Amino acid sequence: MVAQPNPGGTVYLNHLYHFTSFLPTKPSSLSTAPTIHLQLKMGQTPSTPQPNTTIQVIGAGLSRTGTASLSAALSILLEGPVYHGGTQITLGPPTELPRWNHLLRTWLRNDTDQTLSLLHSLTTGYAAITDAPASHLVPELLTLYPNAKVVVTVRDPQAWRQSIDTLTSVVAPWFLWAALLPLPGMRHFMTFISLVRAQWARVYDGKAQDKAWVYQRHLEWLREVVPADRLVVFDVRDGWEPLCRGLGKEVPKDMPFPKINDSKAIERVAAHYIRRGLMRWAVIMGVLVMGTAWWVKRG
Repeated sequence: MVAQPNPGGTVYLNHLYHFTSFLPTKPSSLSTAPTIHLQLKMGQTPSTPQPNTTIQVIGAGLSRTGTASLSAALSILLEGPVYHGGTQITLGPPTELPRWNHLLRTWLRNDTDQTLSLLHSLTTGYAAITDAPASHLVPELLTLYPNAKVVVTVRDPQAWRQSIDTLTSVVAPWFLWAALLPLPGMRHFMTFISLVRAQWARVYDGKAQDKAWVYQRHLEWLREVVPADRLVVFDVRDGWEPLCRGLGKEVPKDMPFPKINDSKAIERVAAHYIRRGLMRWAVIMGVLVMGTAWWVKRG
C-alpha cells in the first residue's frame, strides 16, 4: 500500500528507534528475510500480468480506504490479476518505481500521448488497478479503457484523516533516503513520494494539506471526470452485494468478503527494507574498512 503524502514528509518509515523491535537479535539473520515470508505476513503478494487481460475496473479510492480489500475482492470477481499500487511498488519487481517515476514526470509535463503510452504499458495484462498513484490518473485510465467501471472506496472521513495523519506524522525522510539508497528499486522511493506529492498538489489545487477538504474534493473530482453510469461508490464494510451490483457480477457463494487491514503491513514492509538497507550499509562499510586497512598495511 502506498499512503498519501503531505508537505512534511512521506509515509512508510517511523524513526529508527520505533523499528528496533523488528530487528533480529542475531546479526547473521539480517540477510535472511526472504521476500516471500514478508508477503505471507502481509497477506498480499504482487500480481503477475496475464496475456489477453485488460482493465475492467479502475479503483479510484484514496489509500487507507480499503483498497487492499477491494483488490482482493476484484481478483476473485474478475478472475484476473489486480495491480494494487502499494503492493506492486513495494513488493513487486525493482523496475516498478523507476517506471512510475518516469510516468509521473511525463504526466506533470502535460505530455498526454507519452503518459498514455507509459500507463498502457504498466497496466497491460491486469484486470483492475487500484490505489495510488493510479487513483489520481482516472481520466487517463478512462481514455485507455473507456468501458471500465470506476470504483471509489469510501470510509468515515474522520477515521480516514486519523489514519493518514498517523502514518504521515512519524516519517523521517532523511533517514528513509539513506536507508534505501543501497537497495535496487527502492532507492527511487523518495523521488516517487516527491512526484506523488506534486500529483496531489495539481489534482487538489495546492490544498493537499487540508485532509478534510481533500477527502471531499476527491469524491467531487471523480464525479466530474467519471460518467455517472460508470462510477460505483463502495464501502468495504458492506461486503459483496453492493460491489457486485455495481459491477454487474454475481455474489460469490460461500466466500467471505476479503478484509485486509494493511496498517501493520506497512510497518512490516518498513522494517524489512530498513533491515536490508542497514545490512547493505554494513557490508559496504566493512569492505571500505578492510580495503583501507589493506592499503595502509601495504603502504
